[in-house]
Amino acid sequence: MTLQIDRRLLLQAGTFGIGALTIPGAAFAFQSATGFSHGVASGEPSQDSVLLWTRYVGSSDTRLTVEVTDPATGKVVGGGSTTASSTRDYCAKLVVDGLQPGRWYYYRFVAPDGSASPQGRTRTLPDGETDKWRMGVFSCSNMPFGYFNAYAAAAARDDLDIIMHLGDYFYEYGPGTYPDVALPGRAVQPDHEILTLTDYRLRYQSYRADPDLQRVHQLWPMLAQWDDHEIANDAWEHGAQNHQPNEGDYEMRKRIARRTYREWMPVHDLPDTEDQWKSYRVGDLATILLTESRLHARAKQFDLSEVLQGKGNIEAALVEFREQTYRDPAHTMLGLDQEGWFADQLKRSVGAGEKWQVWAQQTVMGTLLMPQQTLDWIPESAPDYVKQRSAVGALASKAGLPFNFDSWDGYPAARSRAFKAAQDADADLVVLSGDSHNGWAFDLTEDGGPVGVEFAGHSVTSPGMESYFSTVPVATLEAAIRETNPMLKWANFGKRGYMTVELTPTAASCDWNFVSDIAERSSTITGSQNLTARRGERALTQA
Repeated sequence: MTLQIDRRLLLQAGTFGIGALTIPGAAFAFQSATGFSHGVASGEPSQDSVLLWTRYVGSSDTRLTVEVTDPATGKVVGGGSTTASSTRDYCAKLVVDGLQPGRWYYYRFVAPDGSASPQGRTRTLPDGETDKWRMGVFSCSNMPFGYFNAYAAAAARDDLDIIMHLGDYFYEYGPGTYPDVALPGRAVQPDHEILTLTDYRLRYQSYRADPDLQRVHQLWPMLAQWDDHEIANDAWEHGAQNHQPNEGDYEMRKRIARRTYREWMPVHDLPDTEDQWKSYRVGDLATILLTESRLHARAKQFDLSEVLQGKGNIEAALVEFREQTYRDPAHTMLGLDQEGWFADQLKRSVGAGEKWQVWAQQTVMGTLLMPQQTLDWIPESAPDYVKQRSAVGALASKAGLPFNFDSWDGYPAARSRAFKAAQDADADLVVLSGDSHNGWAFDLTEDGGPVGVEFAGHSVTSPGMESYFSTVPVATLEAAIRETNPMLKWANFGKRGYMTVELTPTAASCDWNFVSDIAERSSTITGSQNLTARRGERALTQA
């Protein structure tokens, strides 16, 4: 069978199925809709295979045919069949193999009645000598805060090879929590915090009704891993800050969150008992290590309010915590089994002659202490708890302790083991991070020696640190943070967007792309910041 596909049409919004539905409240309609309801997606490519995804709602389970087409000839070169089942919320996946490395392909799903999904575009990973690889990197997409203009801006370009999502693909909160009031037209369903299987599924339906998110999925394969909000805020192995006893069993909530993530995302279906981390080889250029840092083995985050409870001398208590508890080797982020896998992968990649070892993970890795000036930036009208937290944060900084114990700053022994593994392997390490909502660039060091660099991404919509110090100019805040933290080479507060990370045999560079606004739908980029690391230097330079 031969399909005639006009690539220019593929890139136009009008071919994206439900692209006209710009209001995610239309997710209501999908509960009674039939047919292909949420576009297509692809992910987890290898040199000869890629995973394809769609959703088809029928009156019963429906067998779908998958067609993969060579864009150069228009001929079907692969495919198969898969079932859209009500037990999987009508989501259907198929891994298509037998493909050629480093090639673009088109694909679609066809139902028994002849109706077809929108055409998707995907590609396999390259093999052998590779001169360039360019990734669009996203995180922290909270729909009620605004439009997904970062996705729209990326979809307007045609020079990316793959998309990466480093977590917080959606947020679990109900109305009035974060944000207090949703931007008109950006409310999500269900209208309460998600707890049940039905809740999590409906939240995915609501988010995936967004046309800009659909478009990004349609144009590129994605590598993705959850962070905390796909489960609950500040999730760890046995609990979460946003999971209360009256909200049911946490283990059940974890299972639901994992199940729905694997239903709705272009990722393999893995049992909870199997490893949730994976590596991807990009020719002879790089290996991408995608780790899991929430549910497998993460220890509960330290809480300074618990550390200081009942202590008369706060400064002494902080020093005691720093020396006796803070660096506990058992306080792990990944777990020893995943740490061992990570170290082995670094050695294998370097031994194979690959130029870069890219660690794609969720939370900021560089050290961040709170500037003392923040005490002067809290307005008198601020609530007492904000003033108290700021005072404790400033004292913690004096004691050499960070302000965010949910990031790698809260797991210093585990971070040191990872850094030493990179040094032992002689890796050219590039760390990609999300979670914090702001843009950061770090030179990473261990015991005075270089480890690599970190490109930490700003959010798609979620507000960052600037929202806590709204009376202070952003430039003042950025300067104070840089002066306090010597590993930090650049920071940006107040702007939303996404990163473009480019690898070549001699350099790894990052563009932080800033969208014009998120209050109205737009694909406009208003500026960017570029930093580069030269191979072998393990440090950043201004491009």
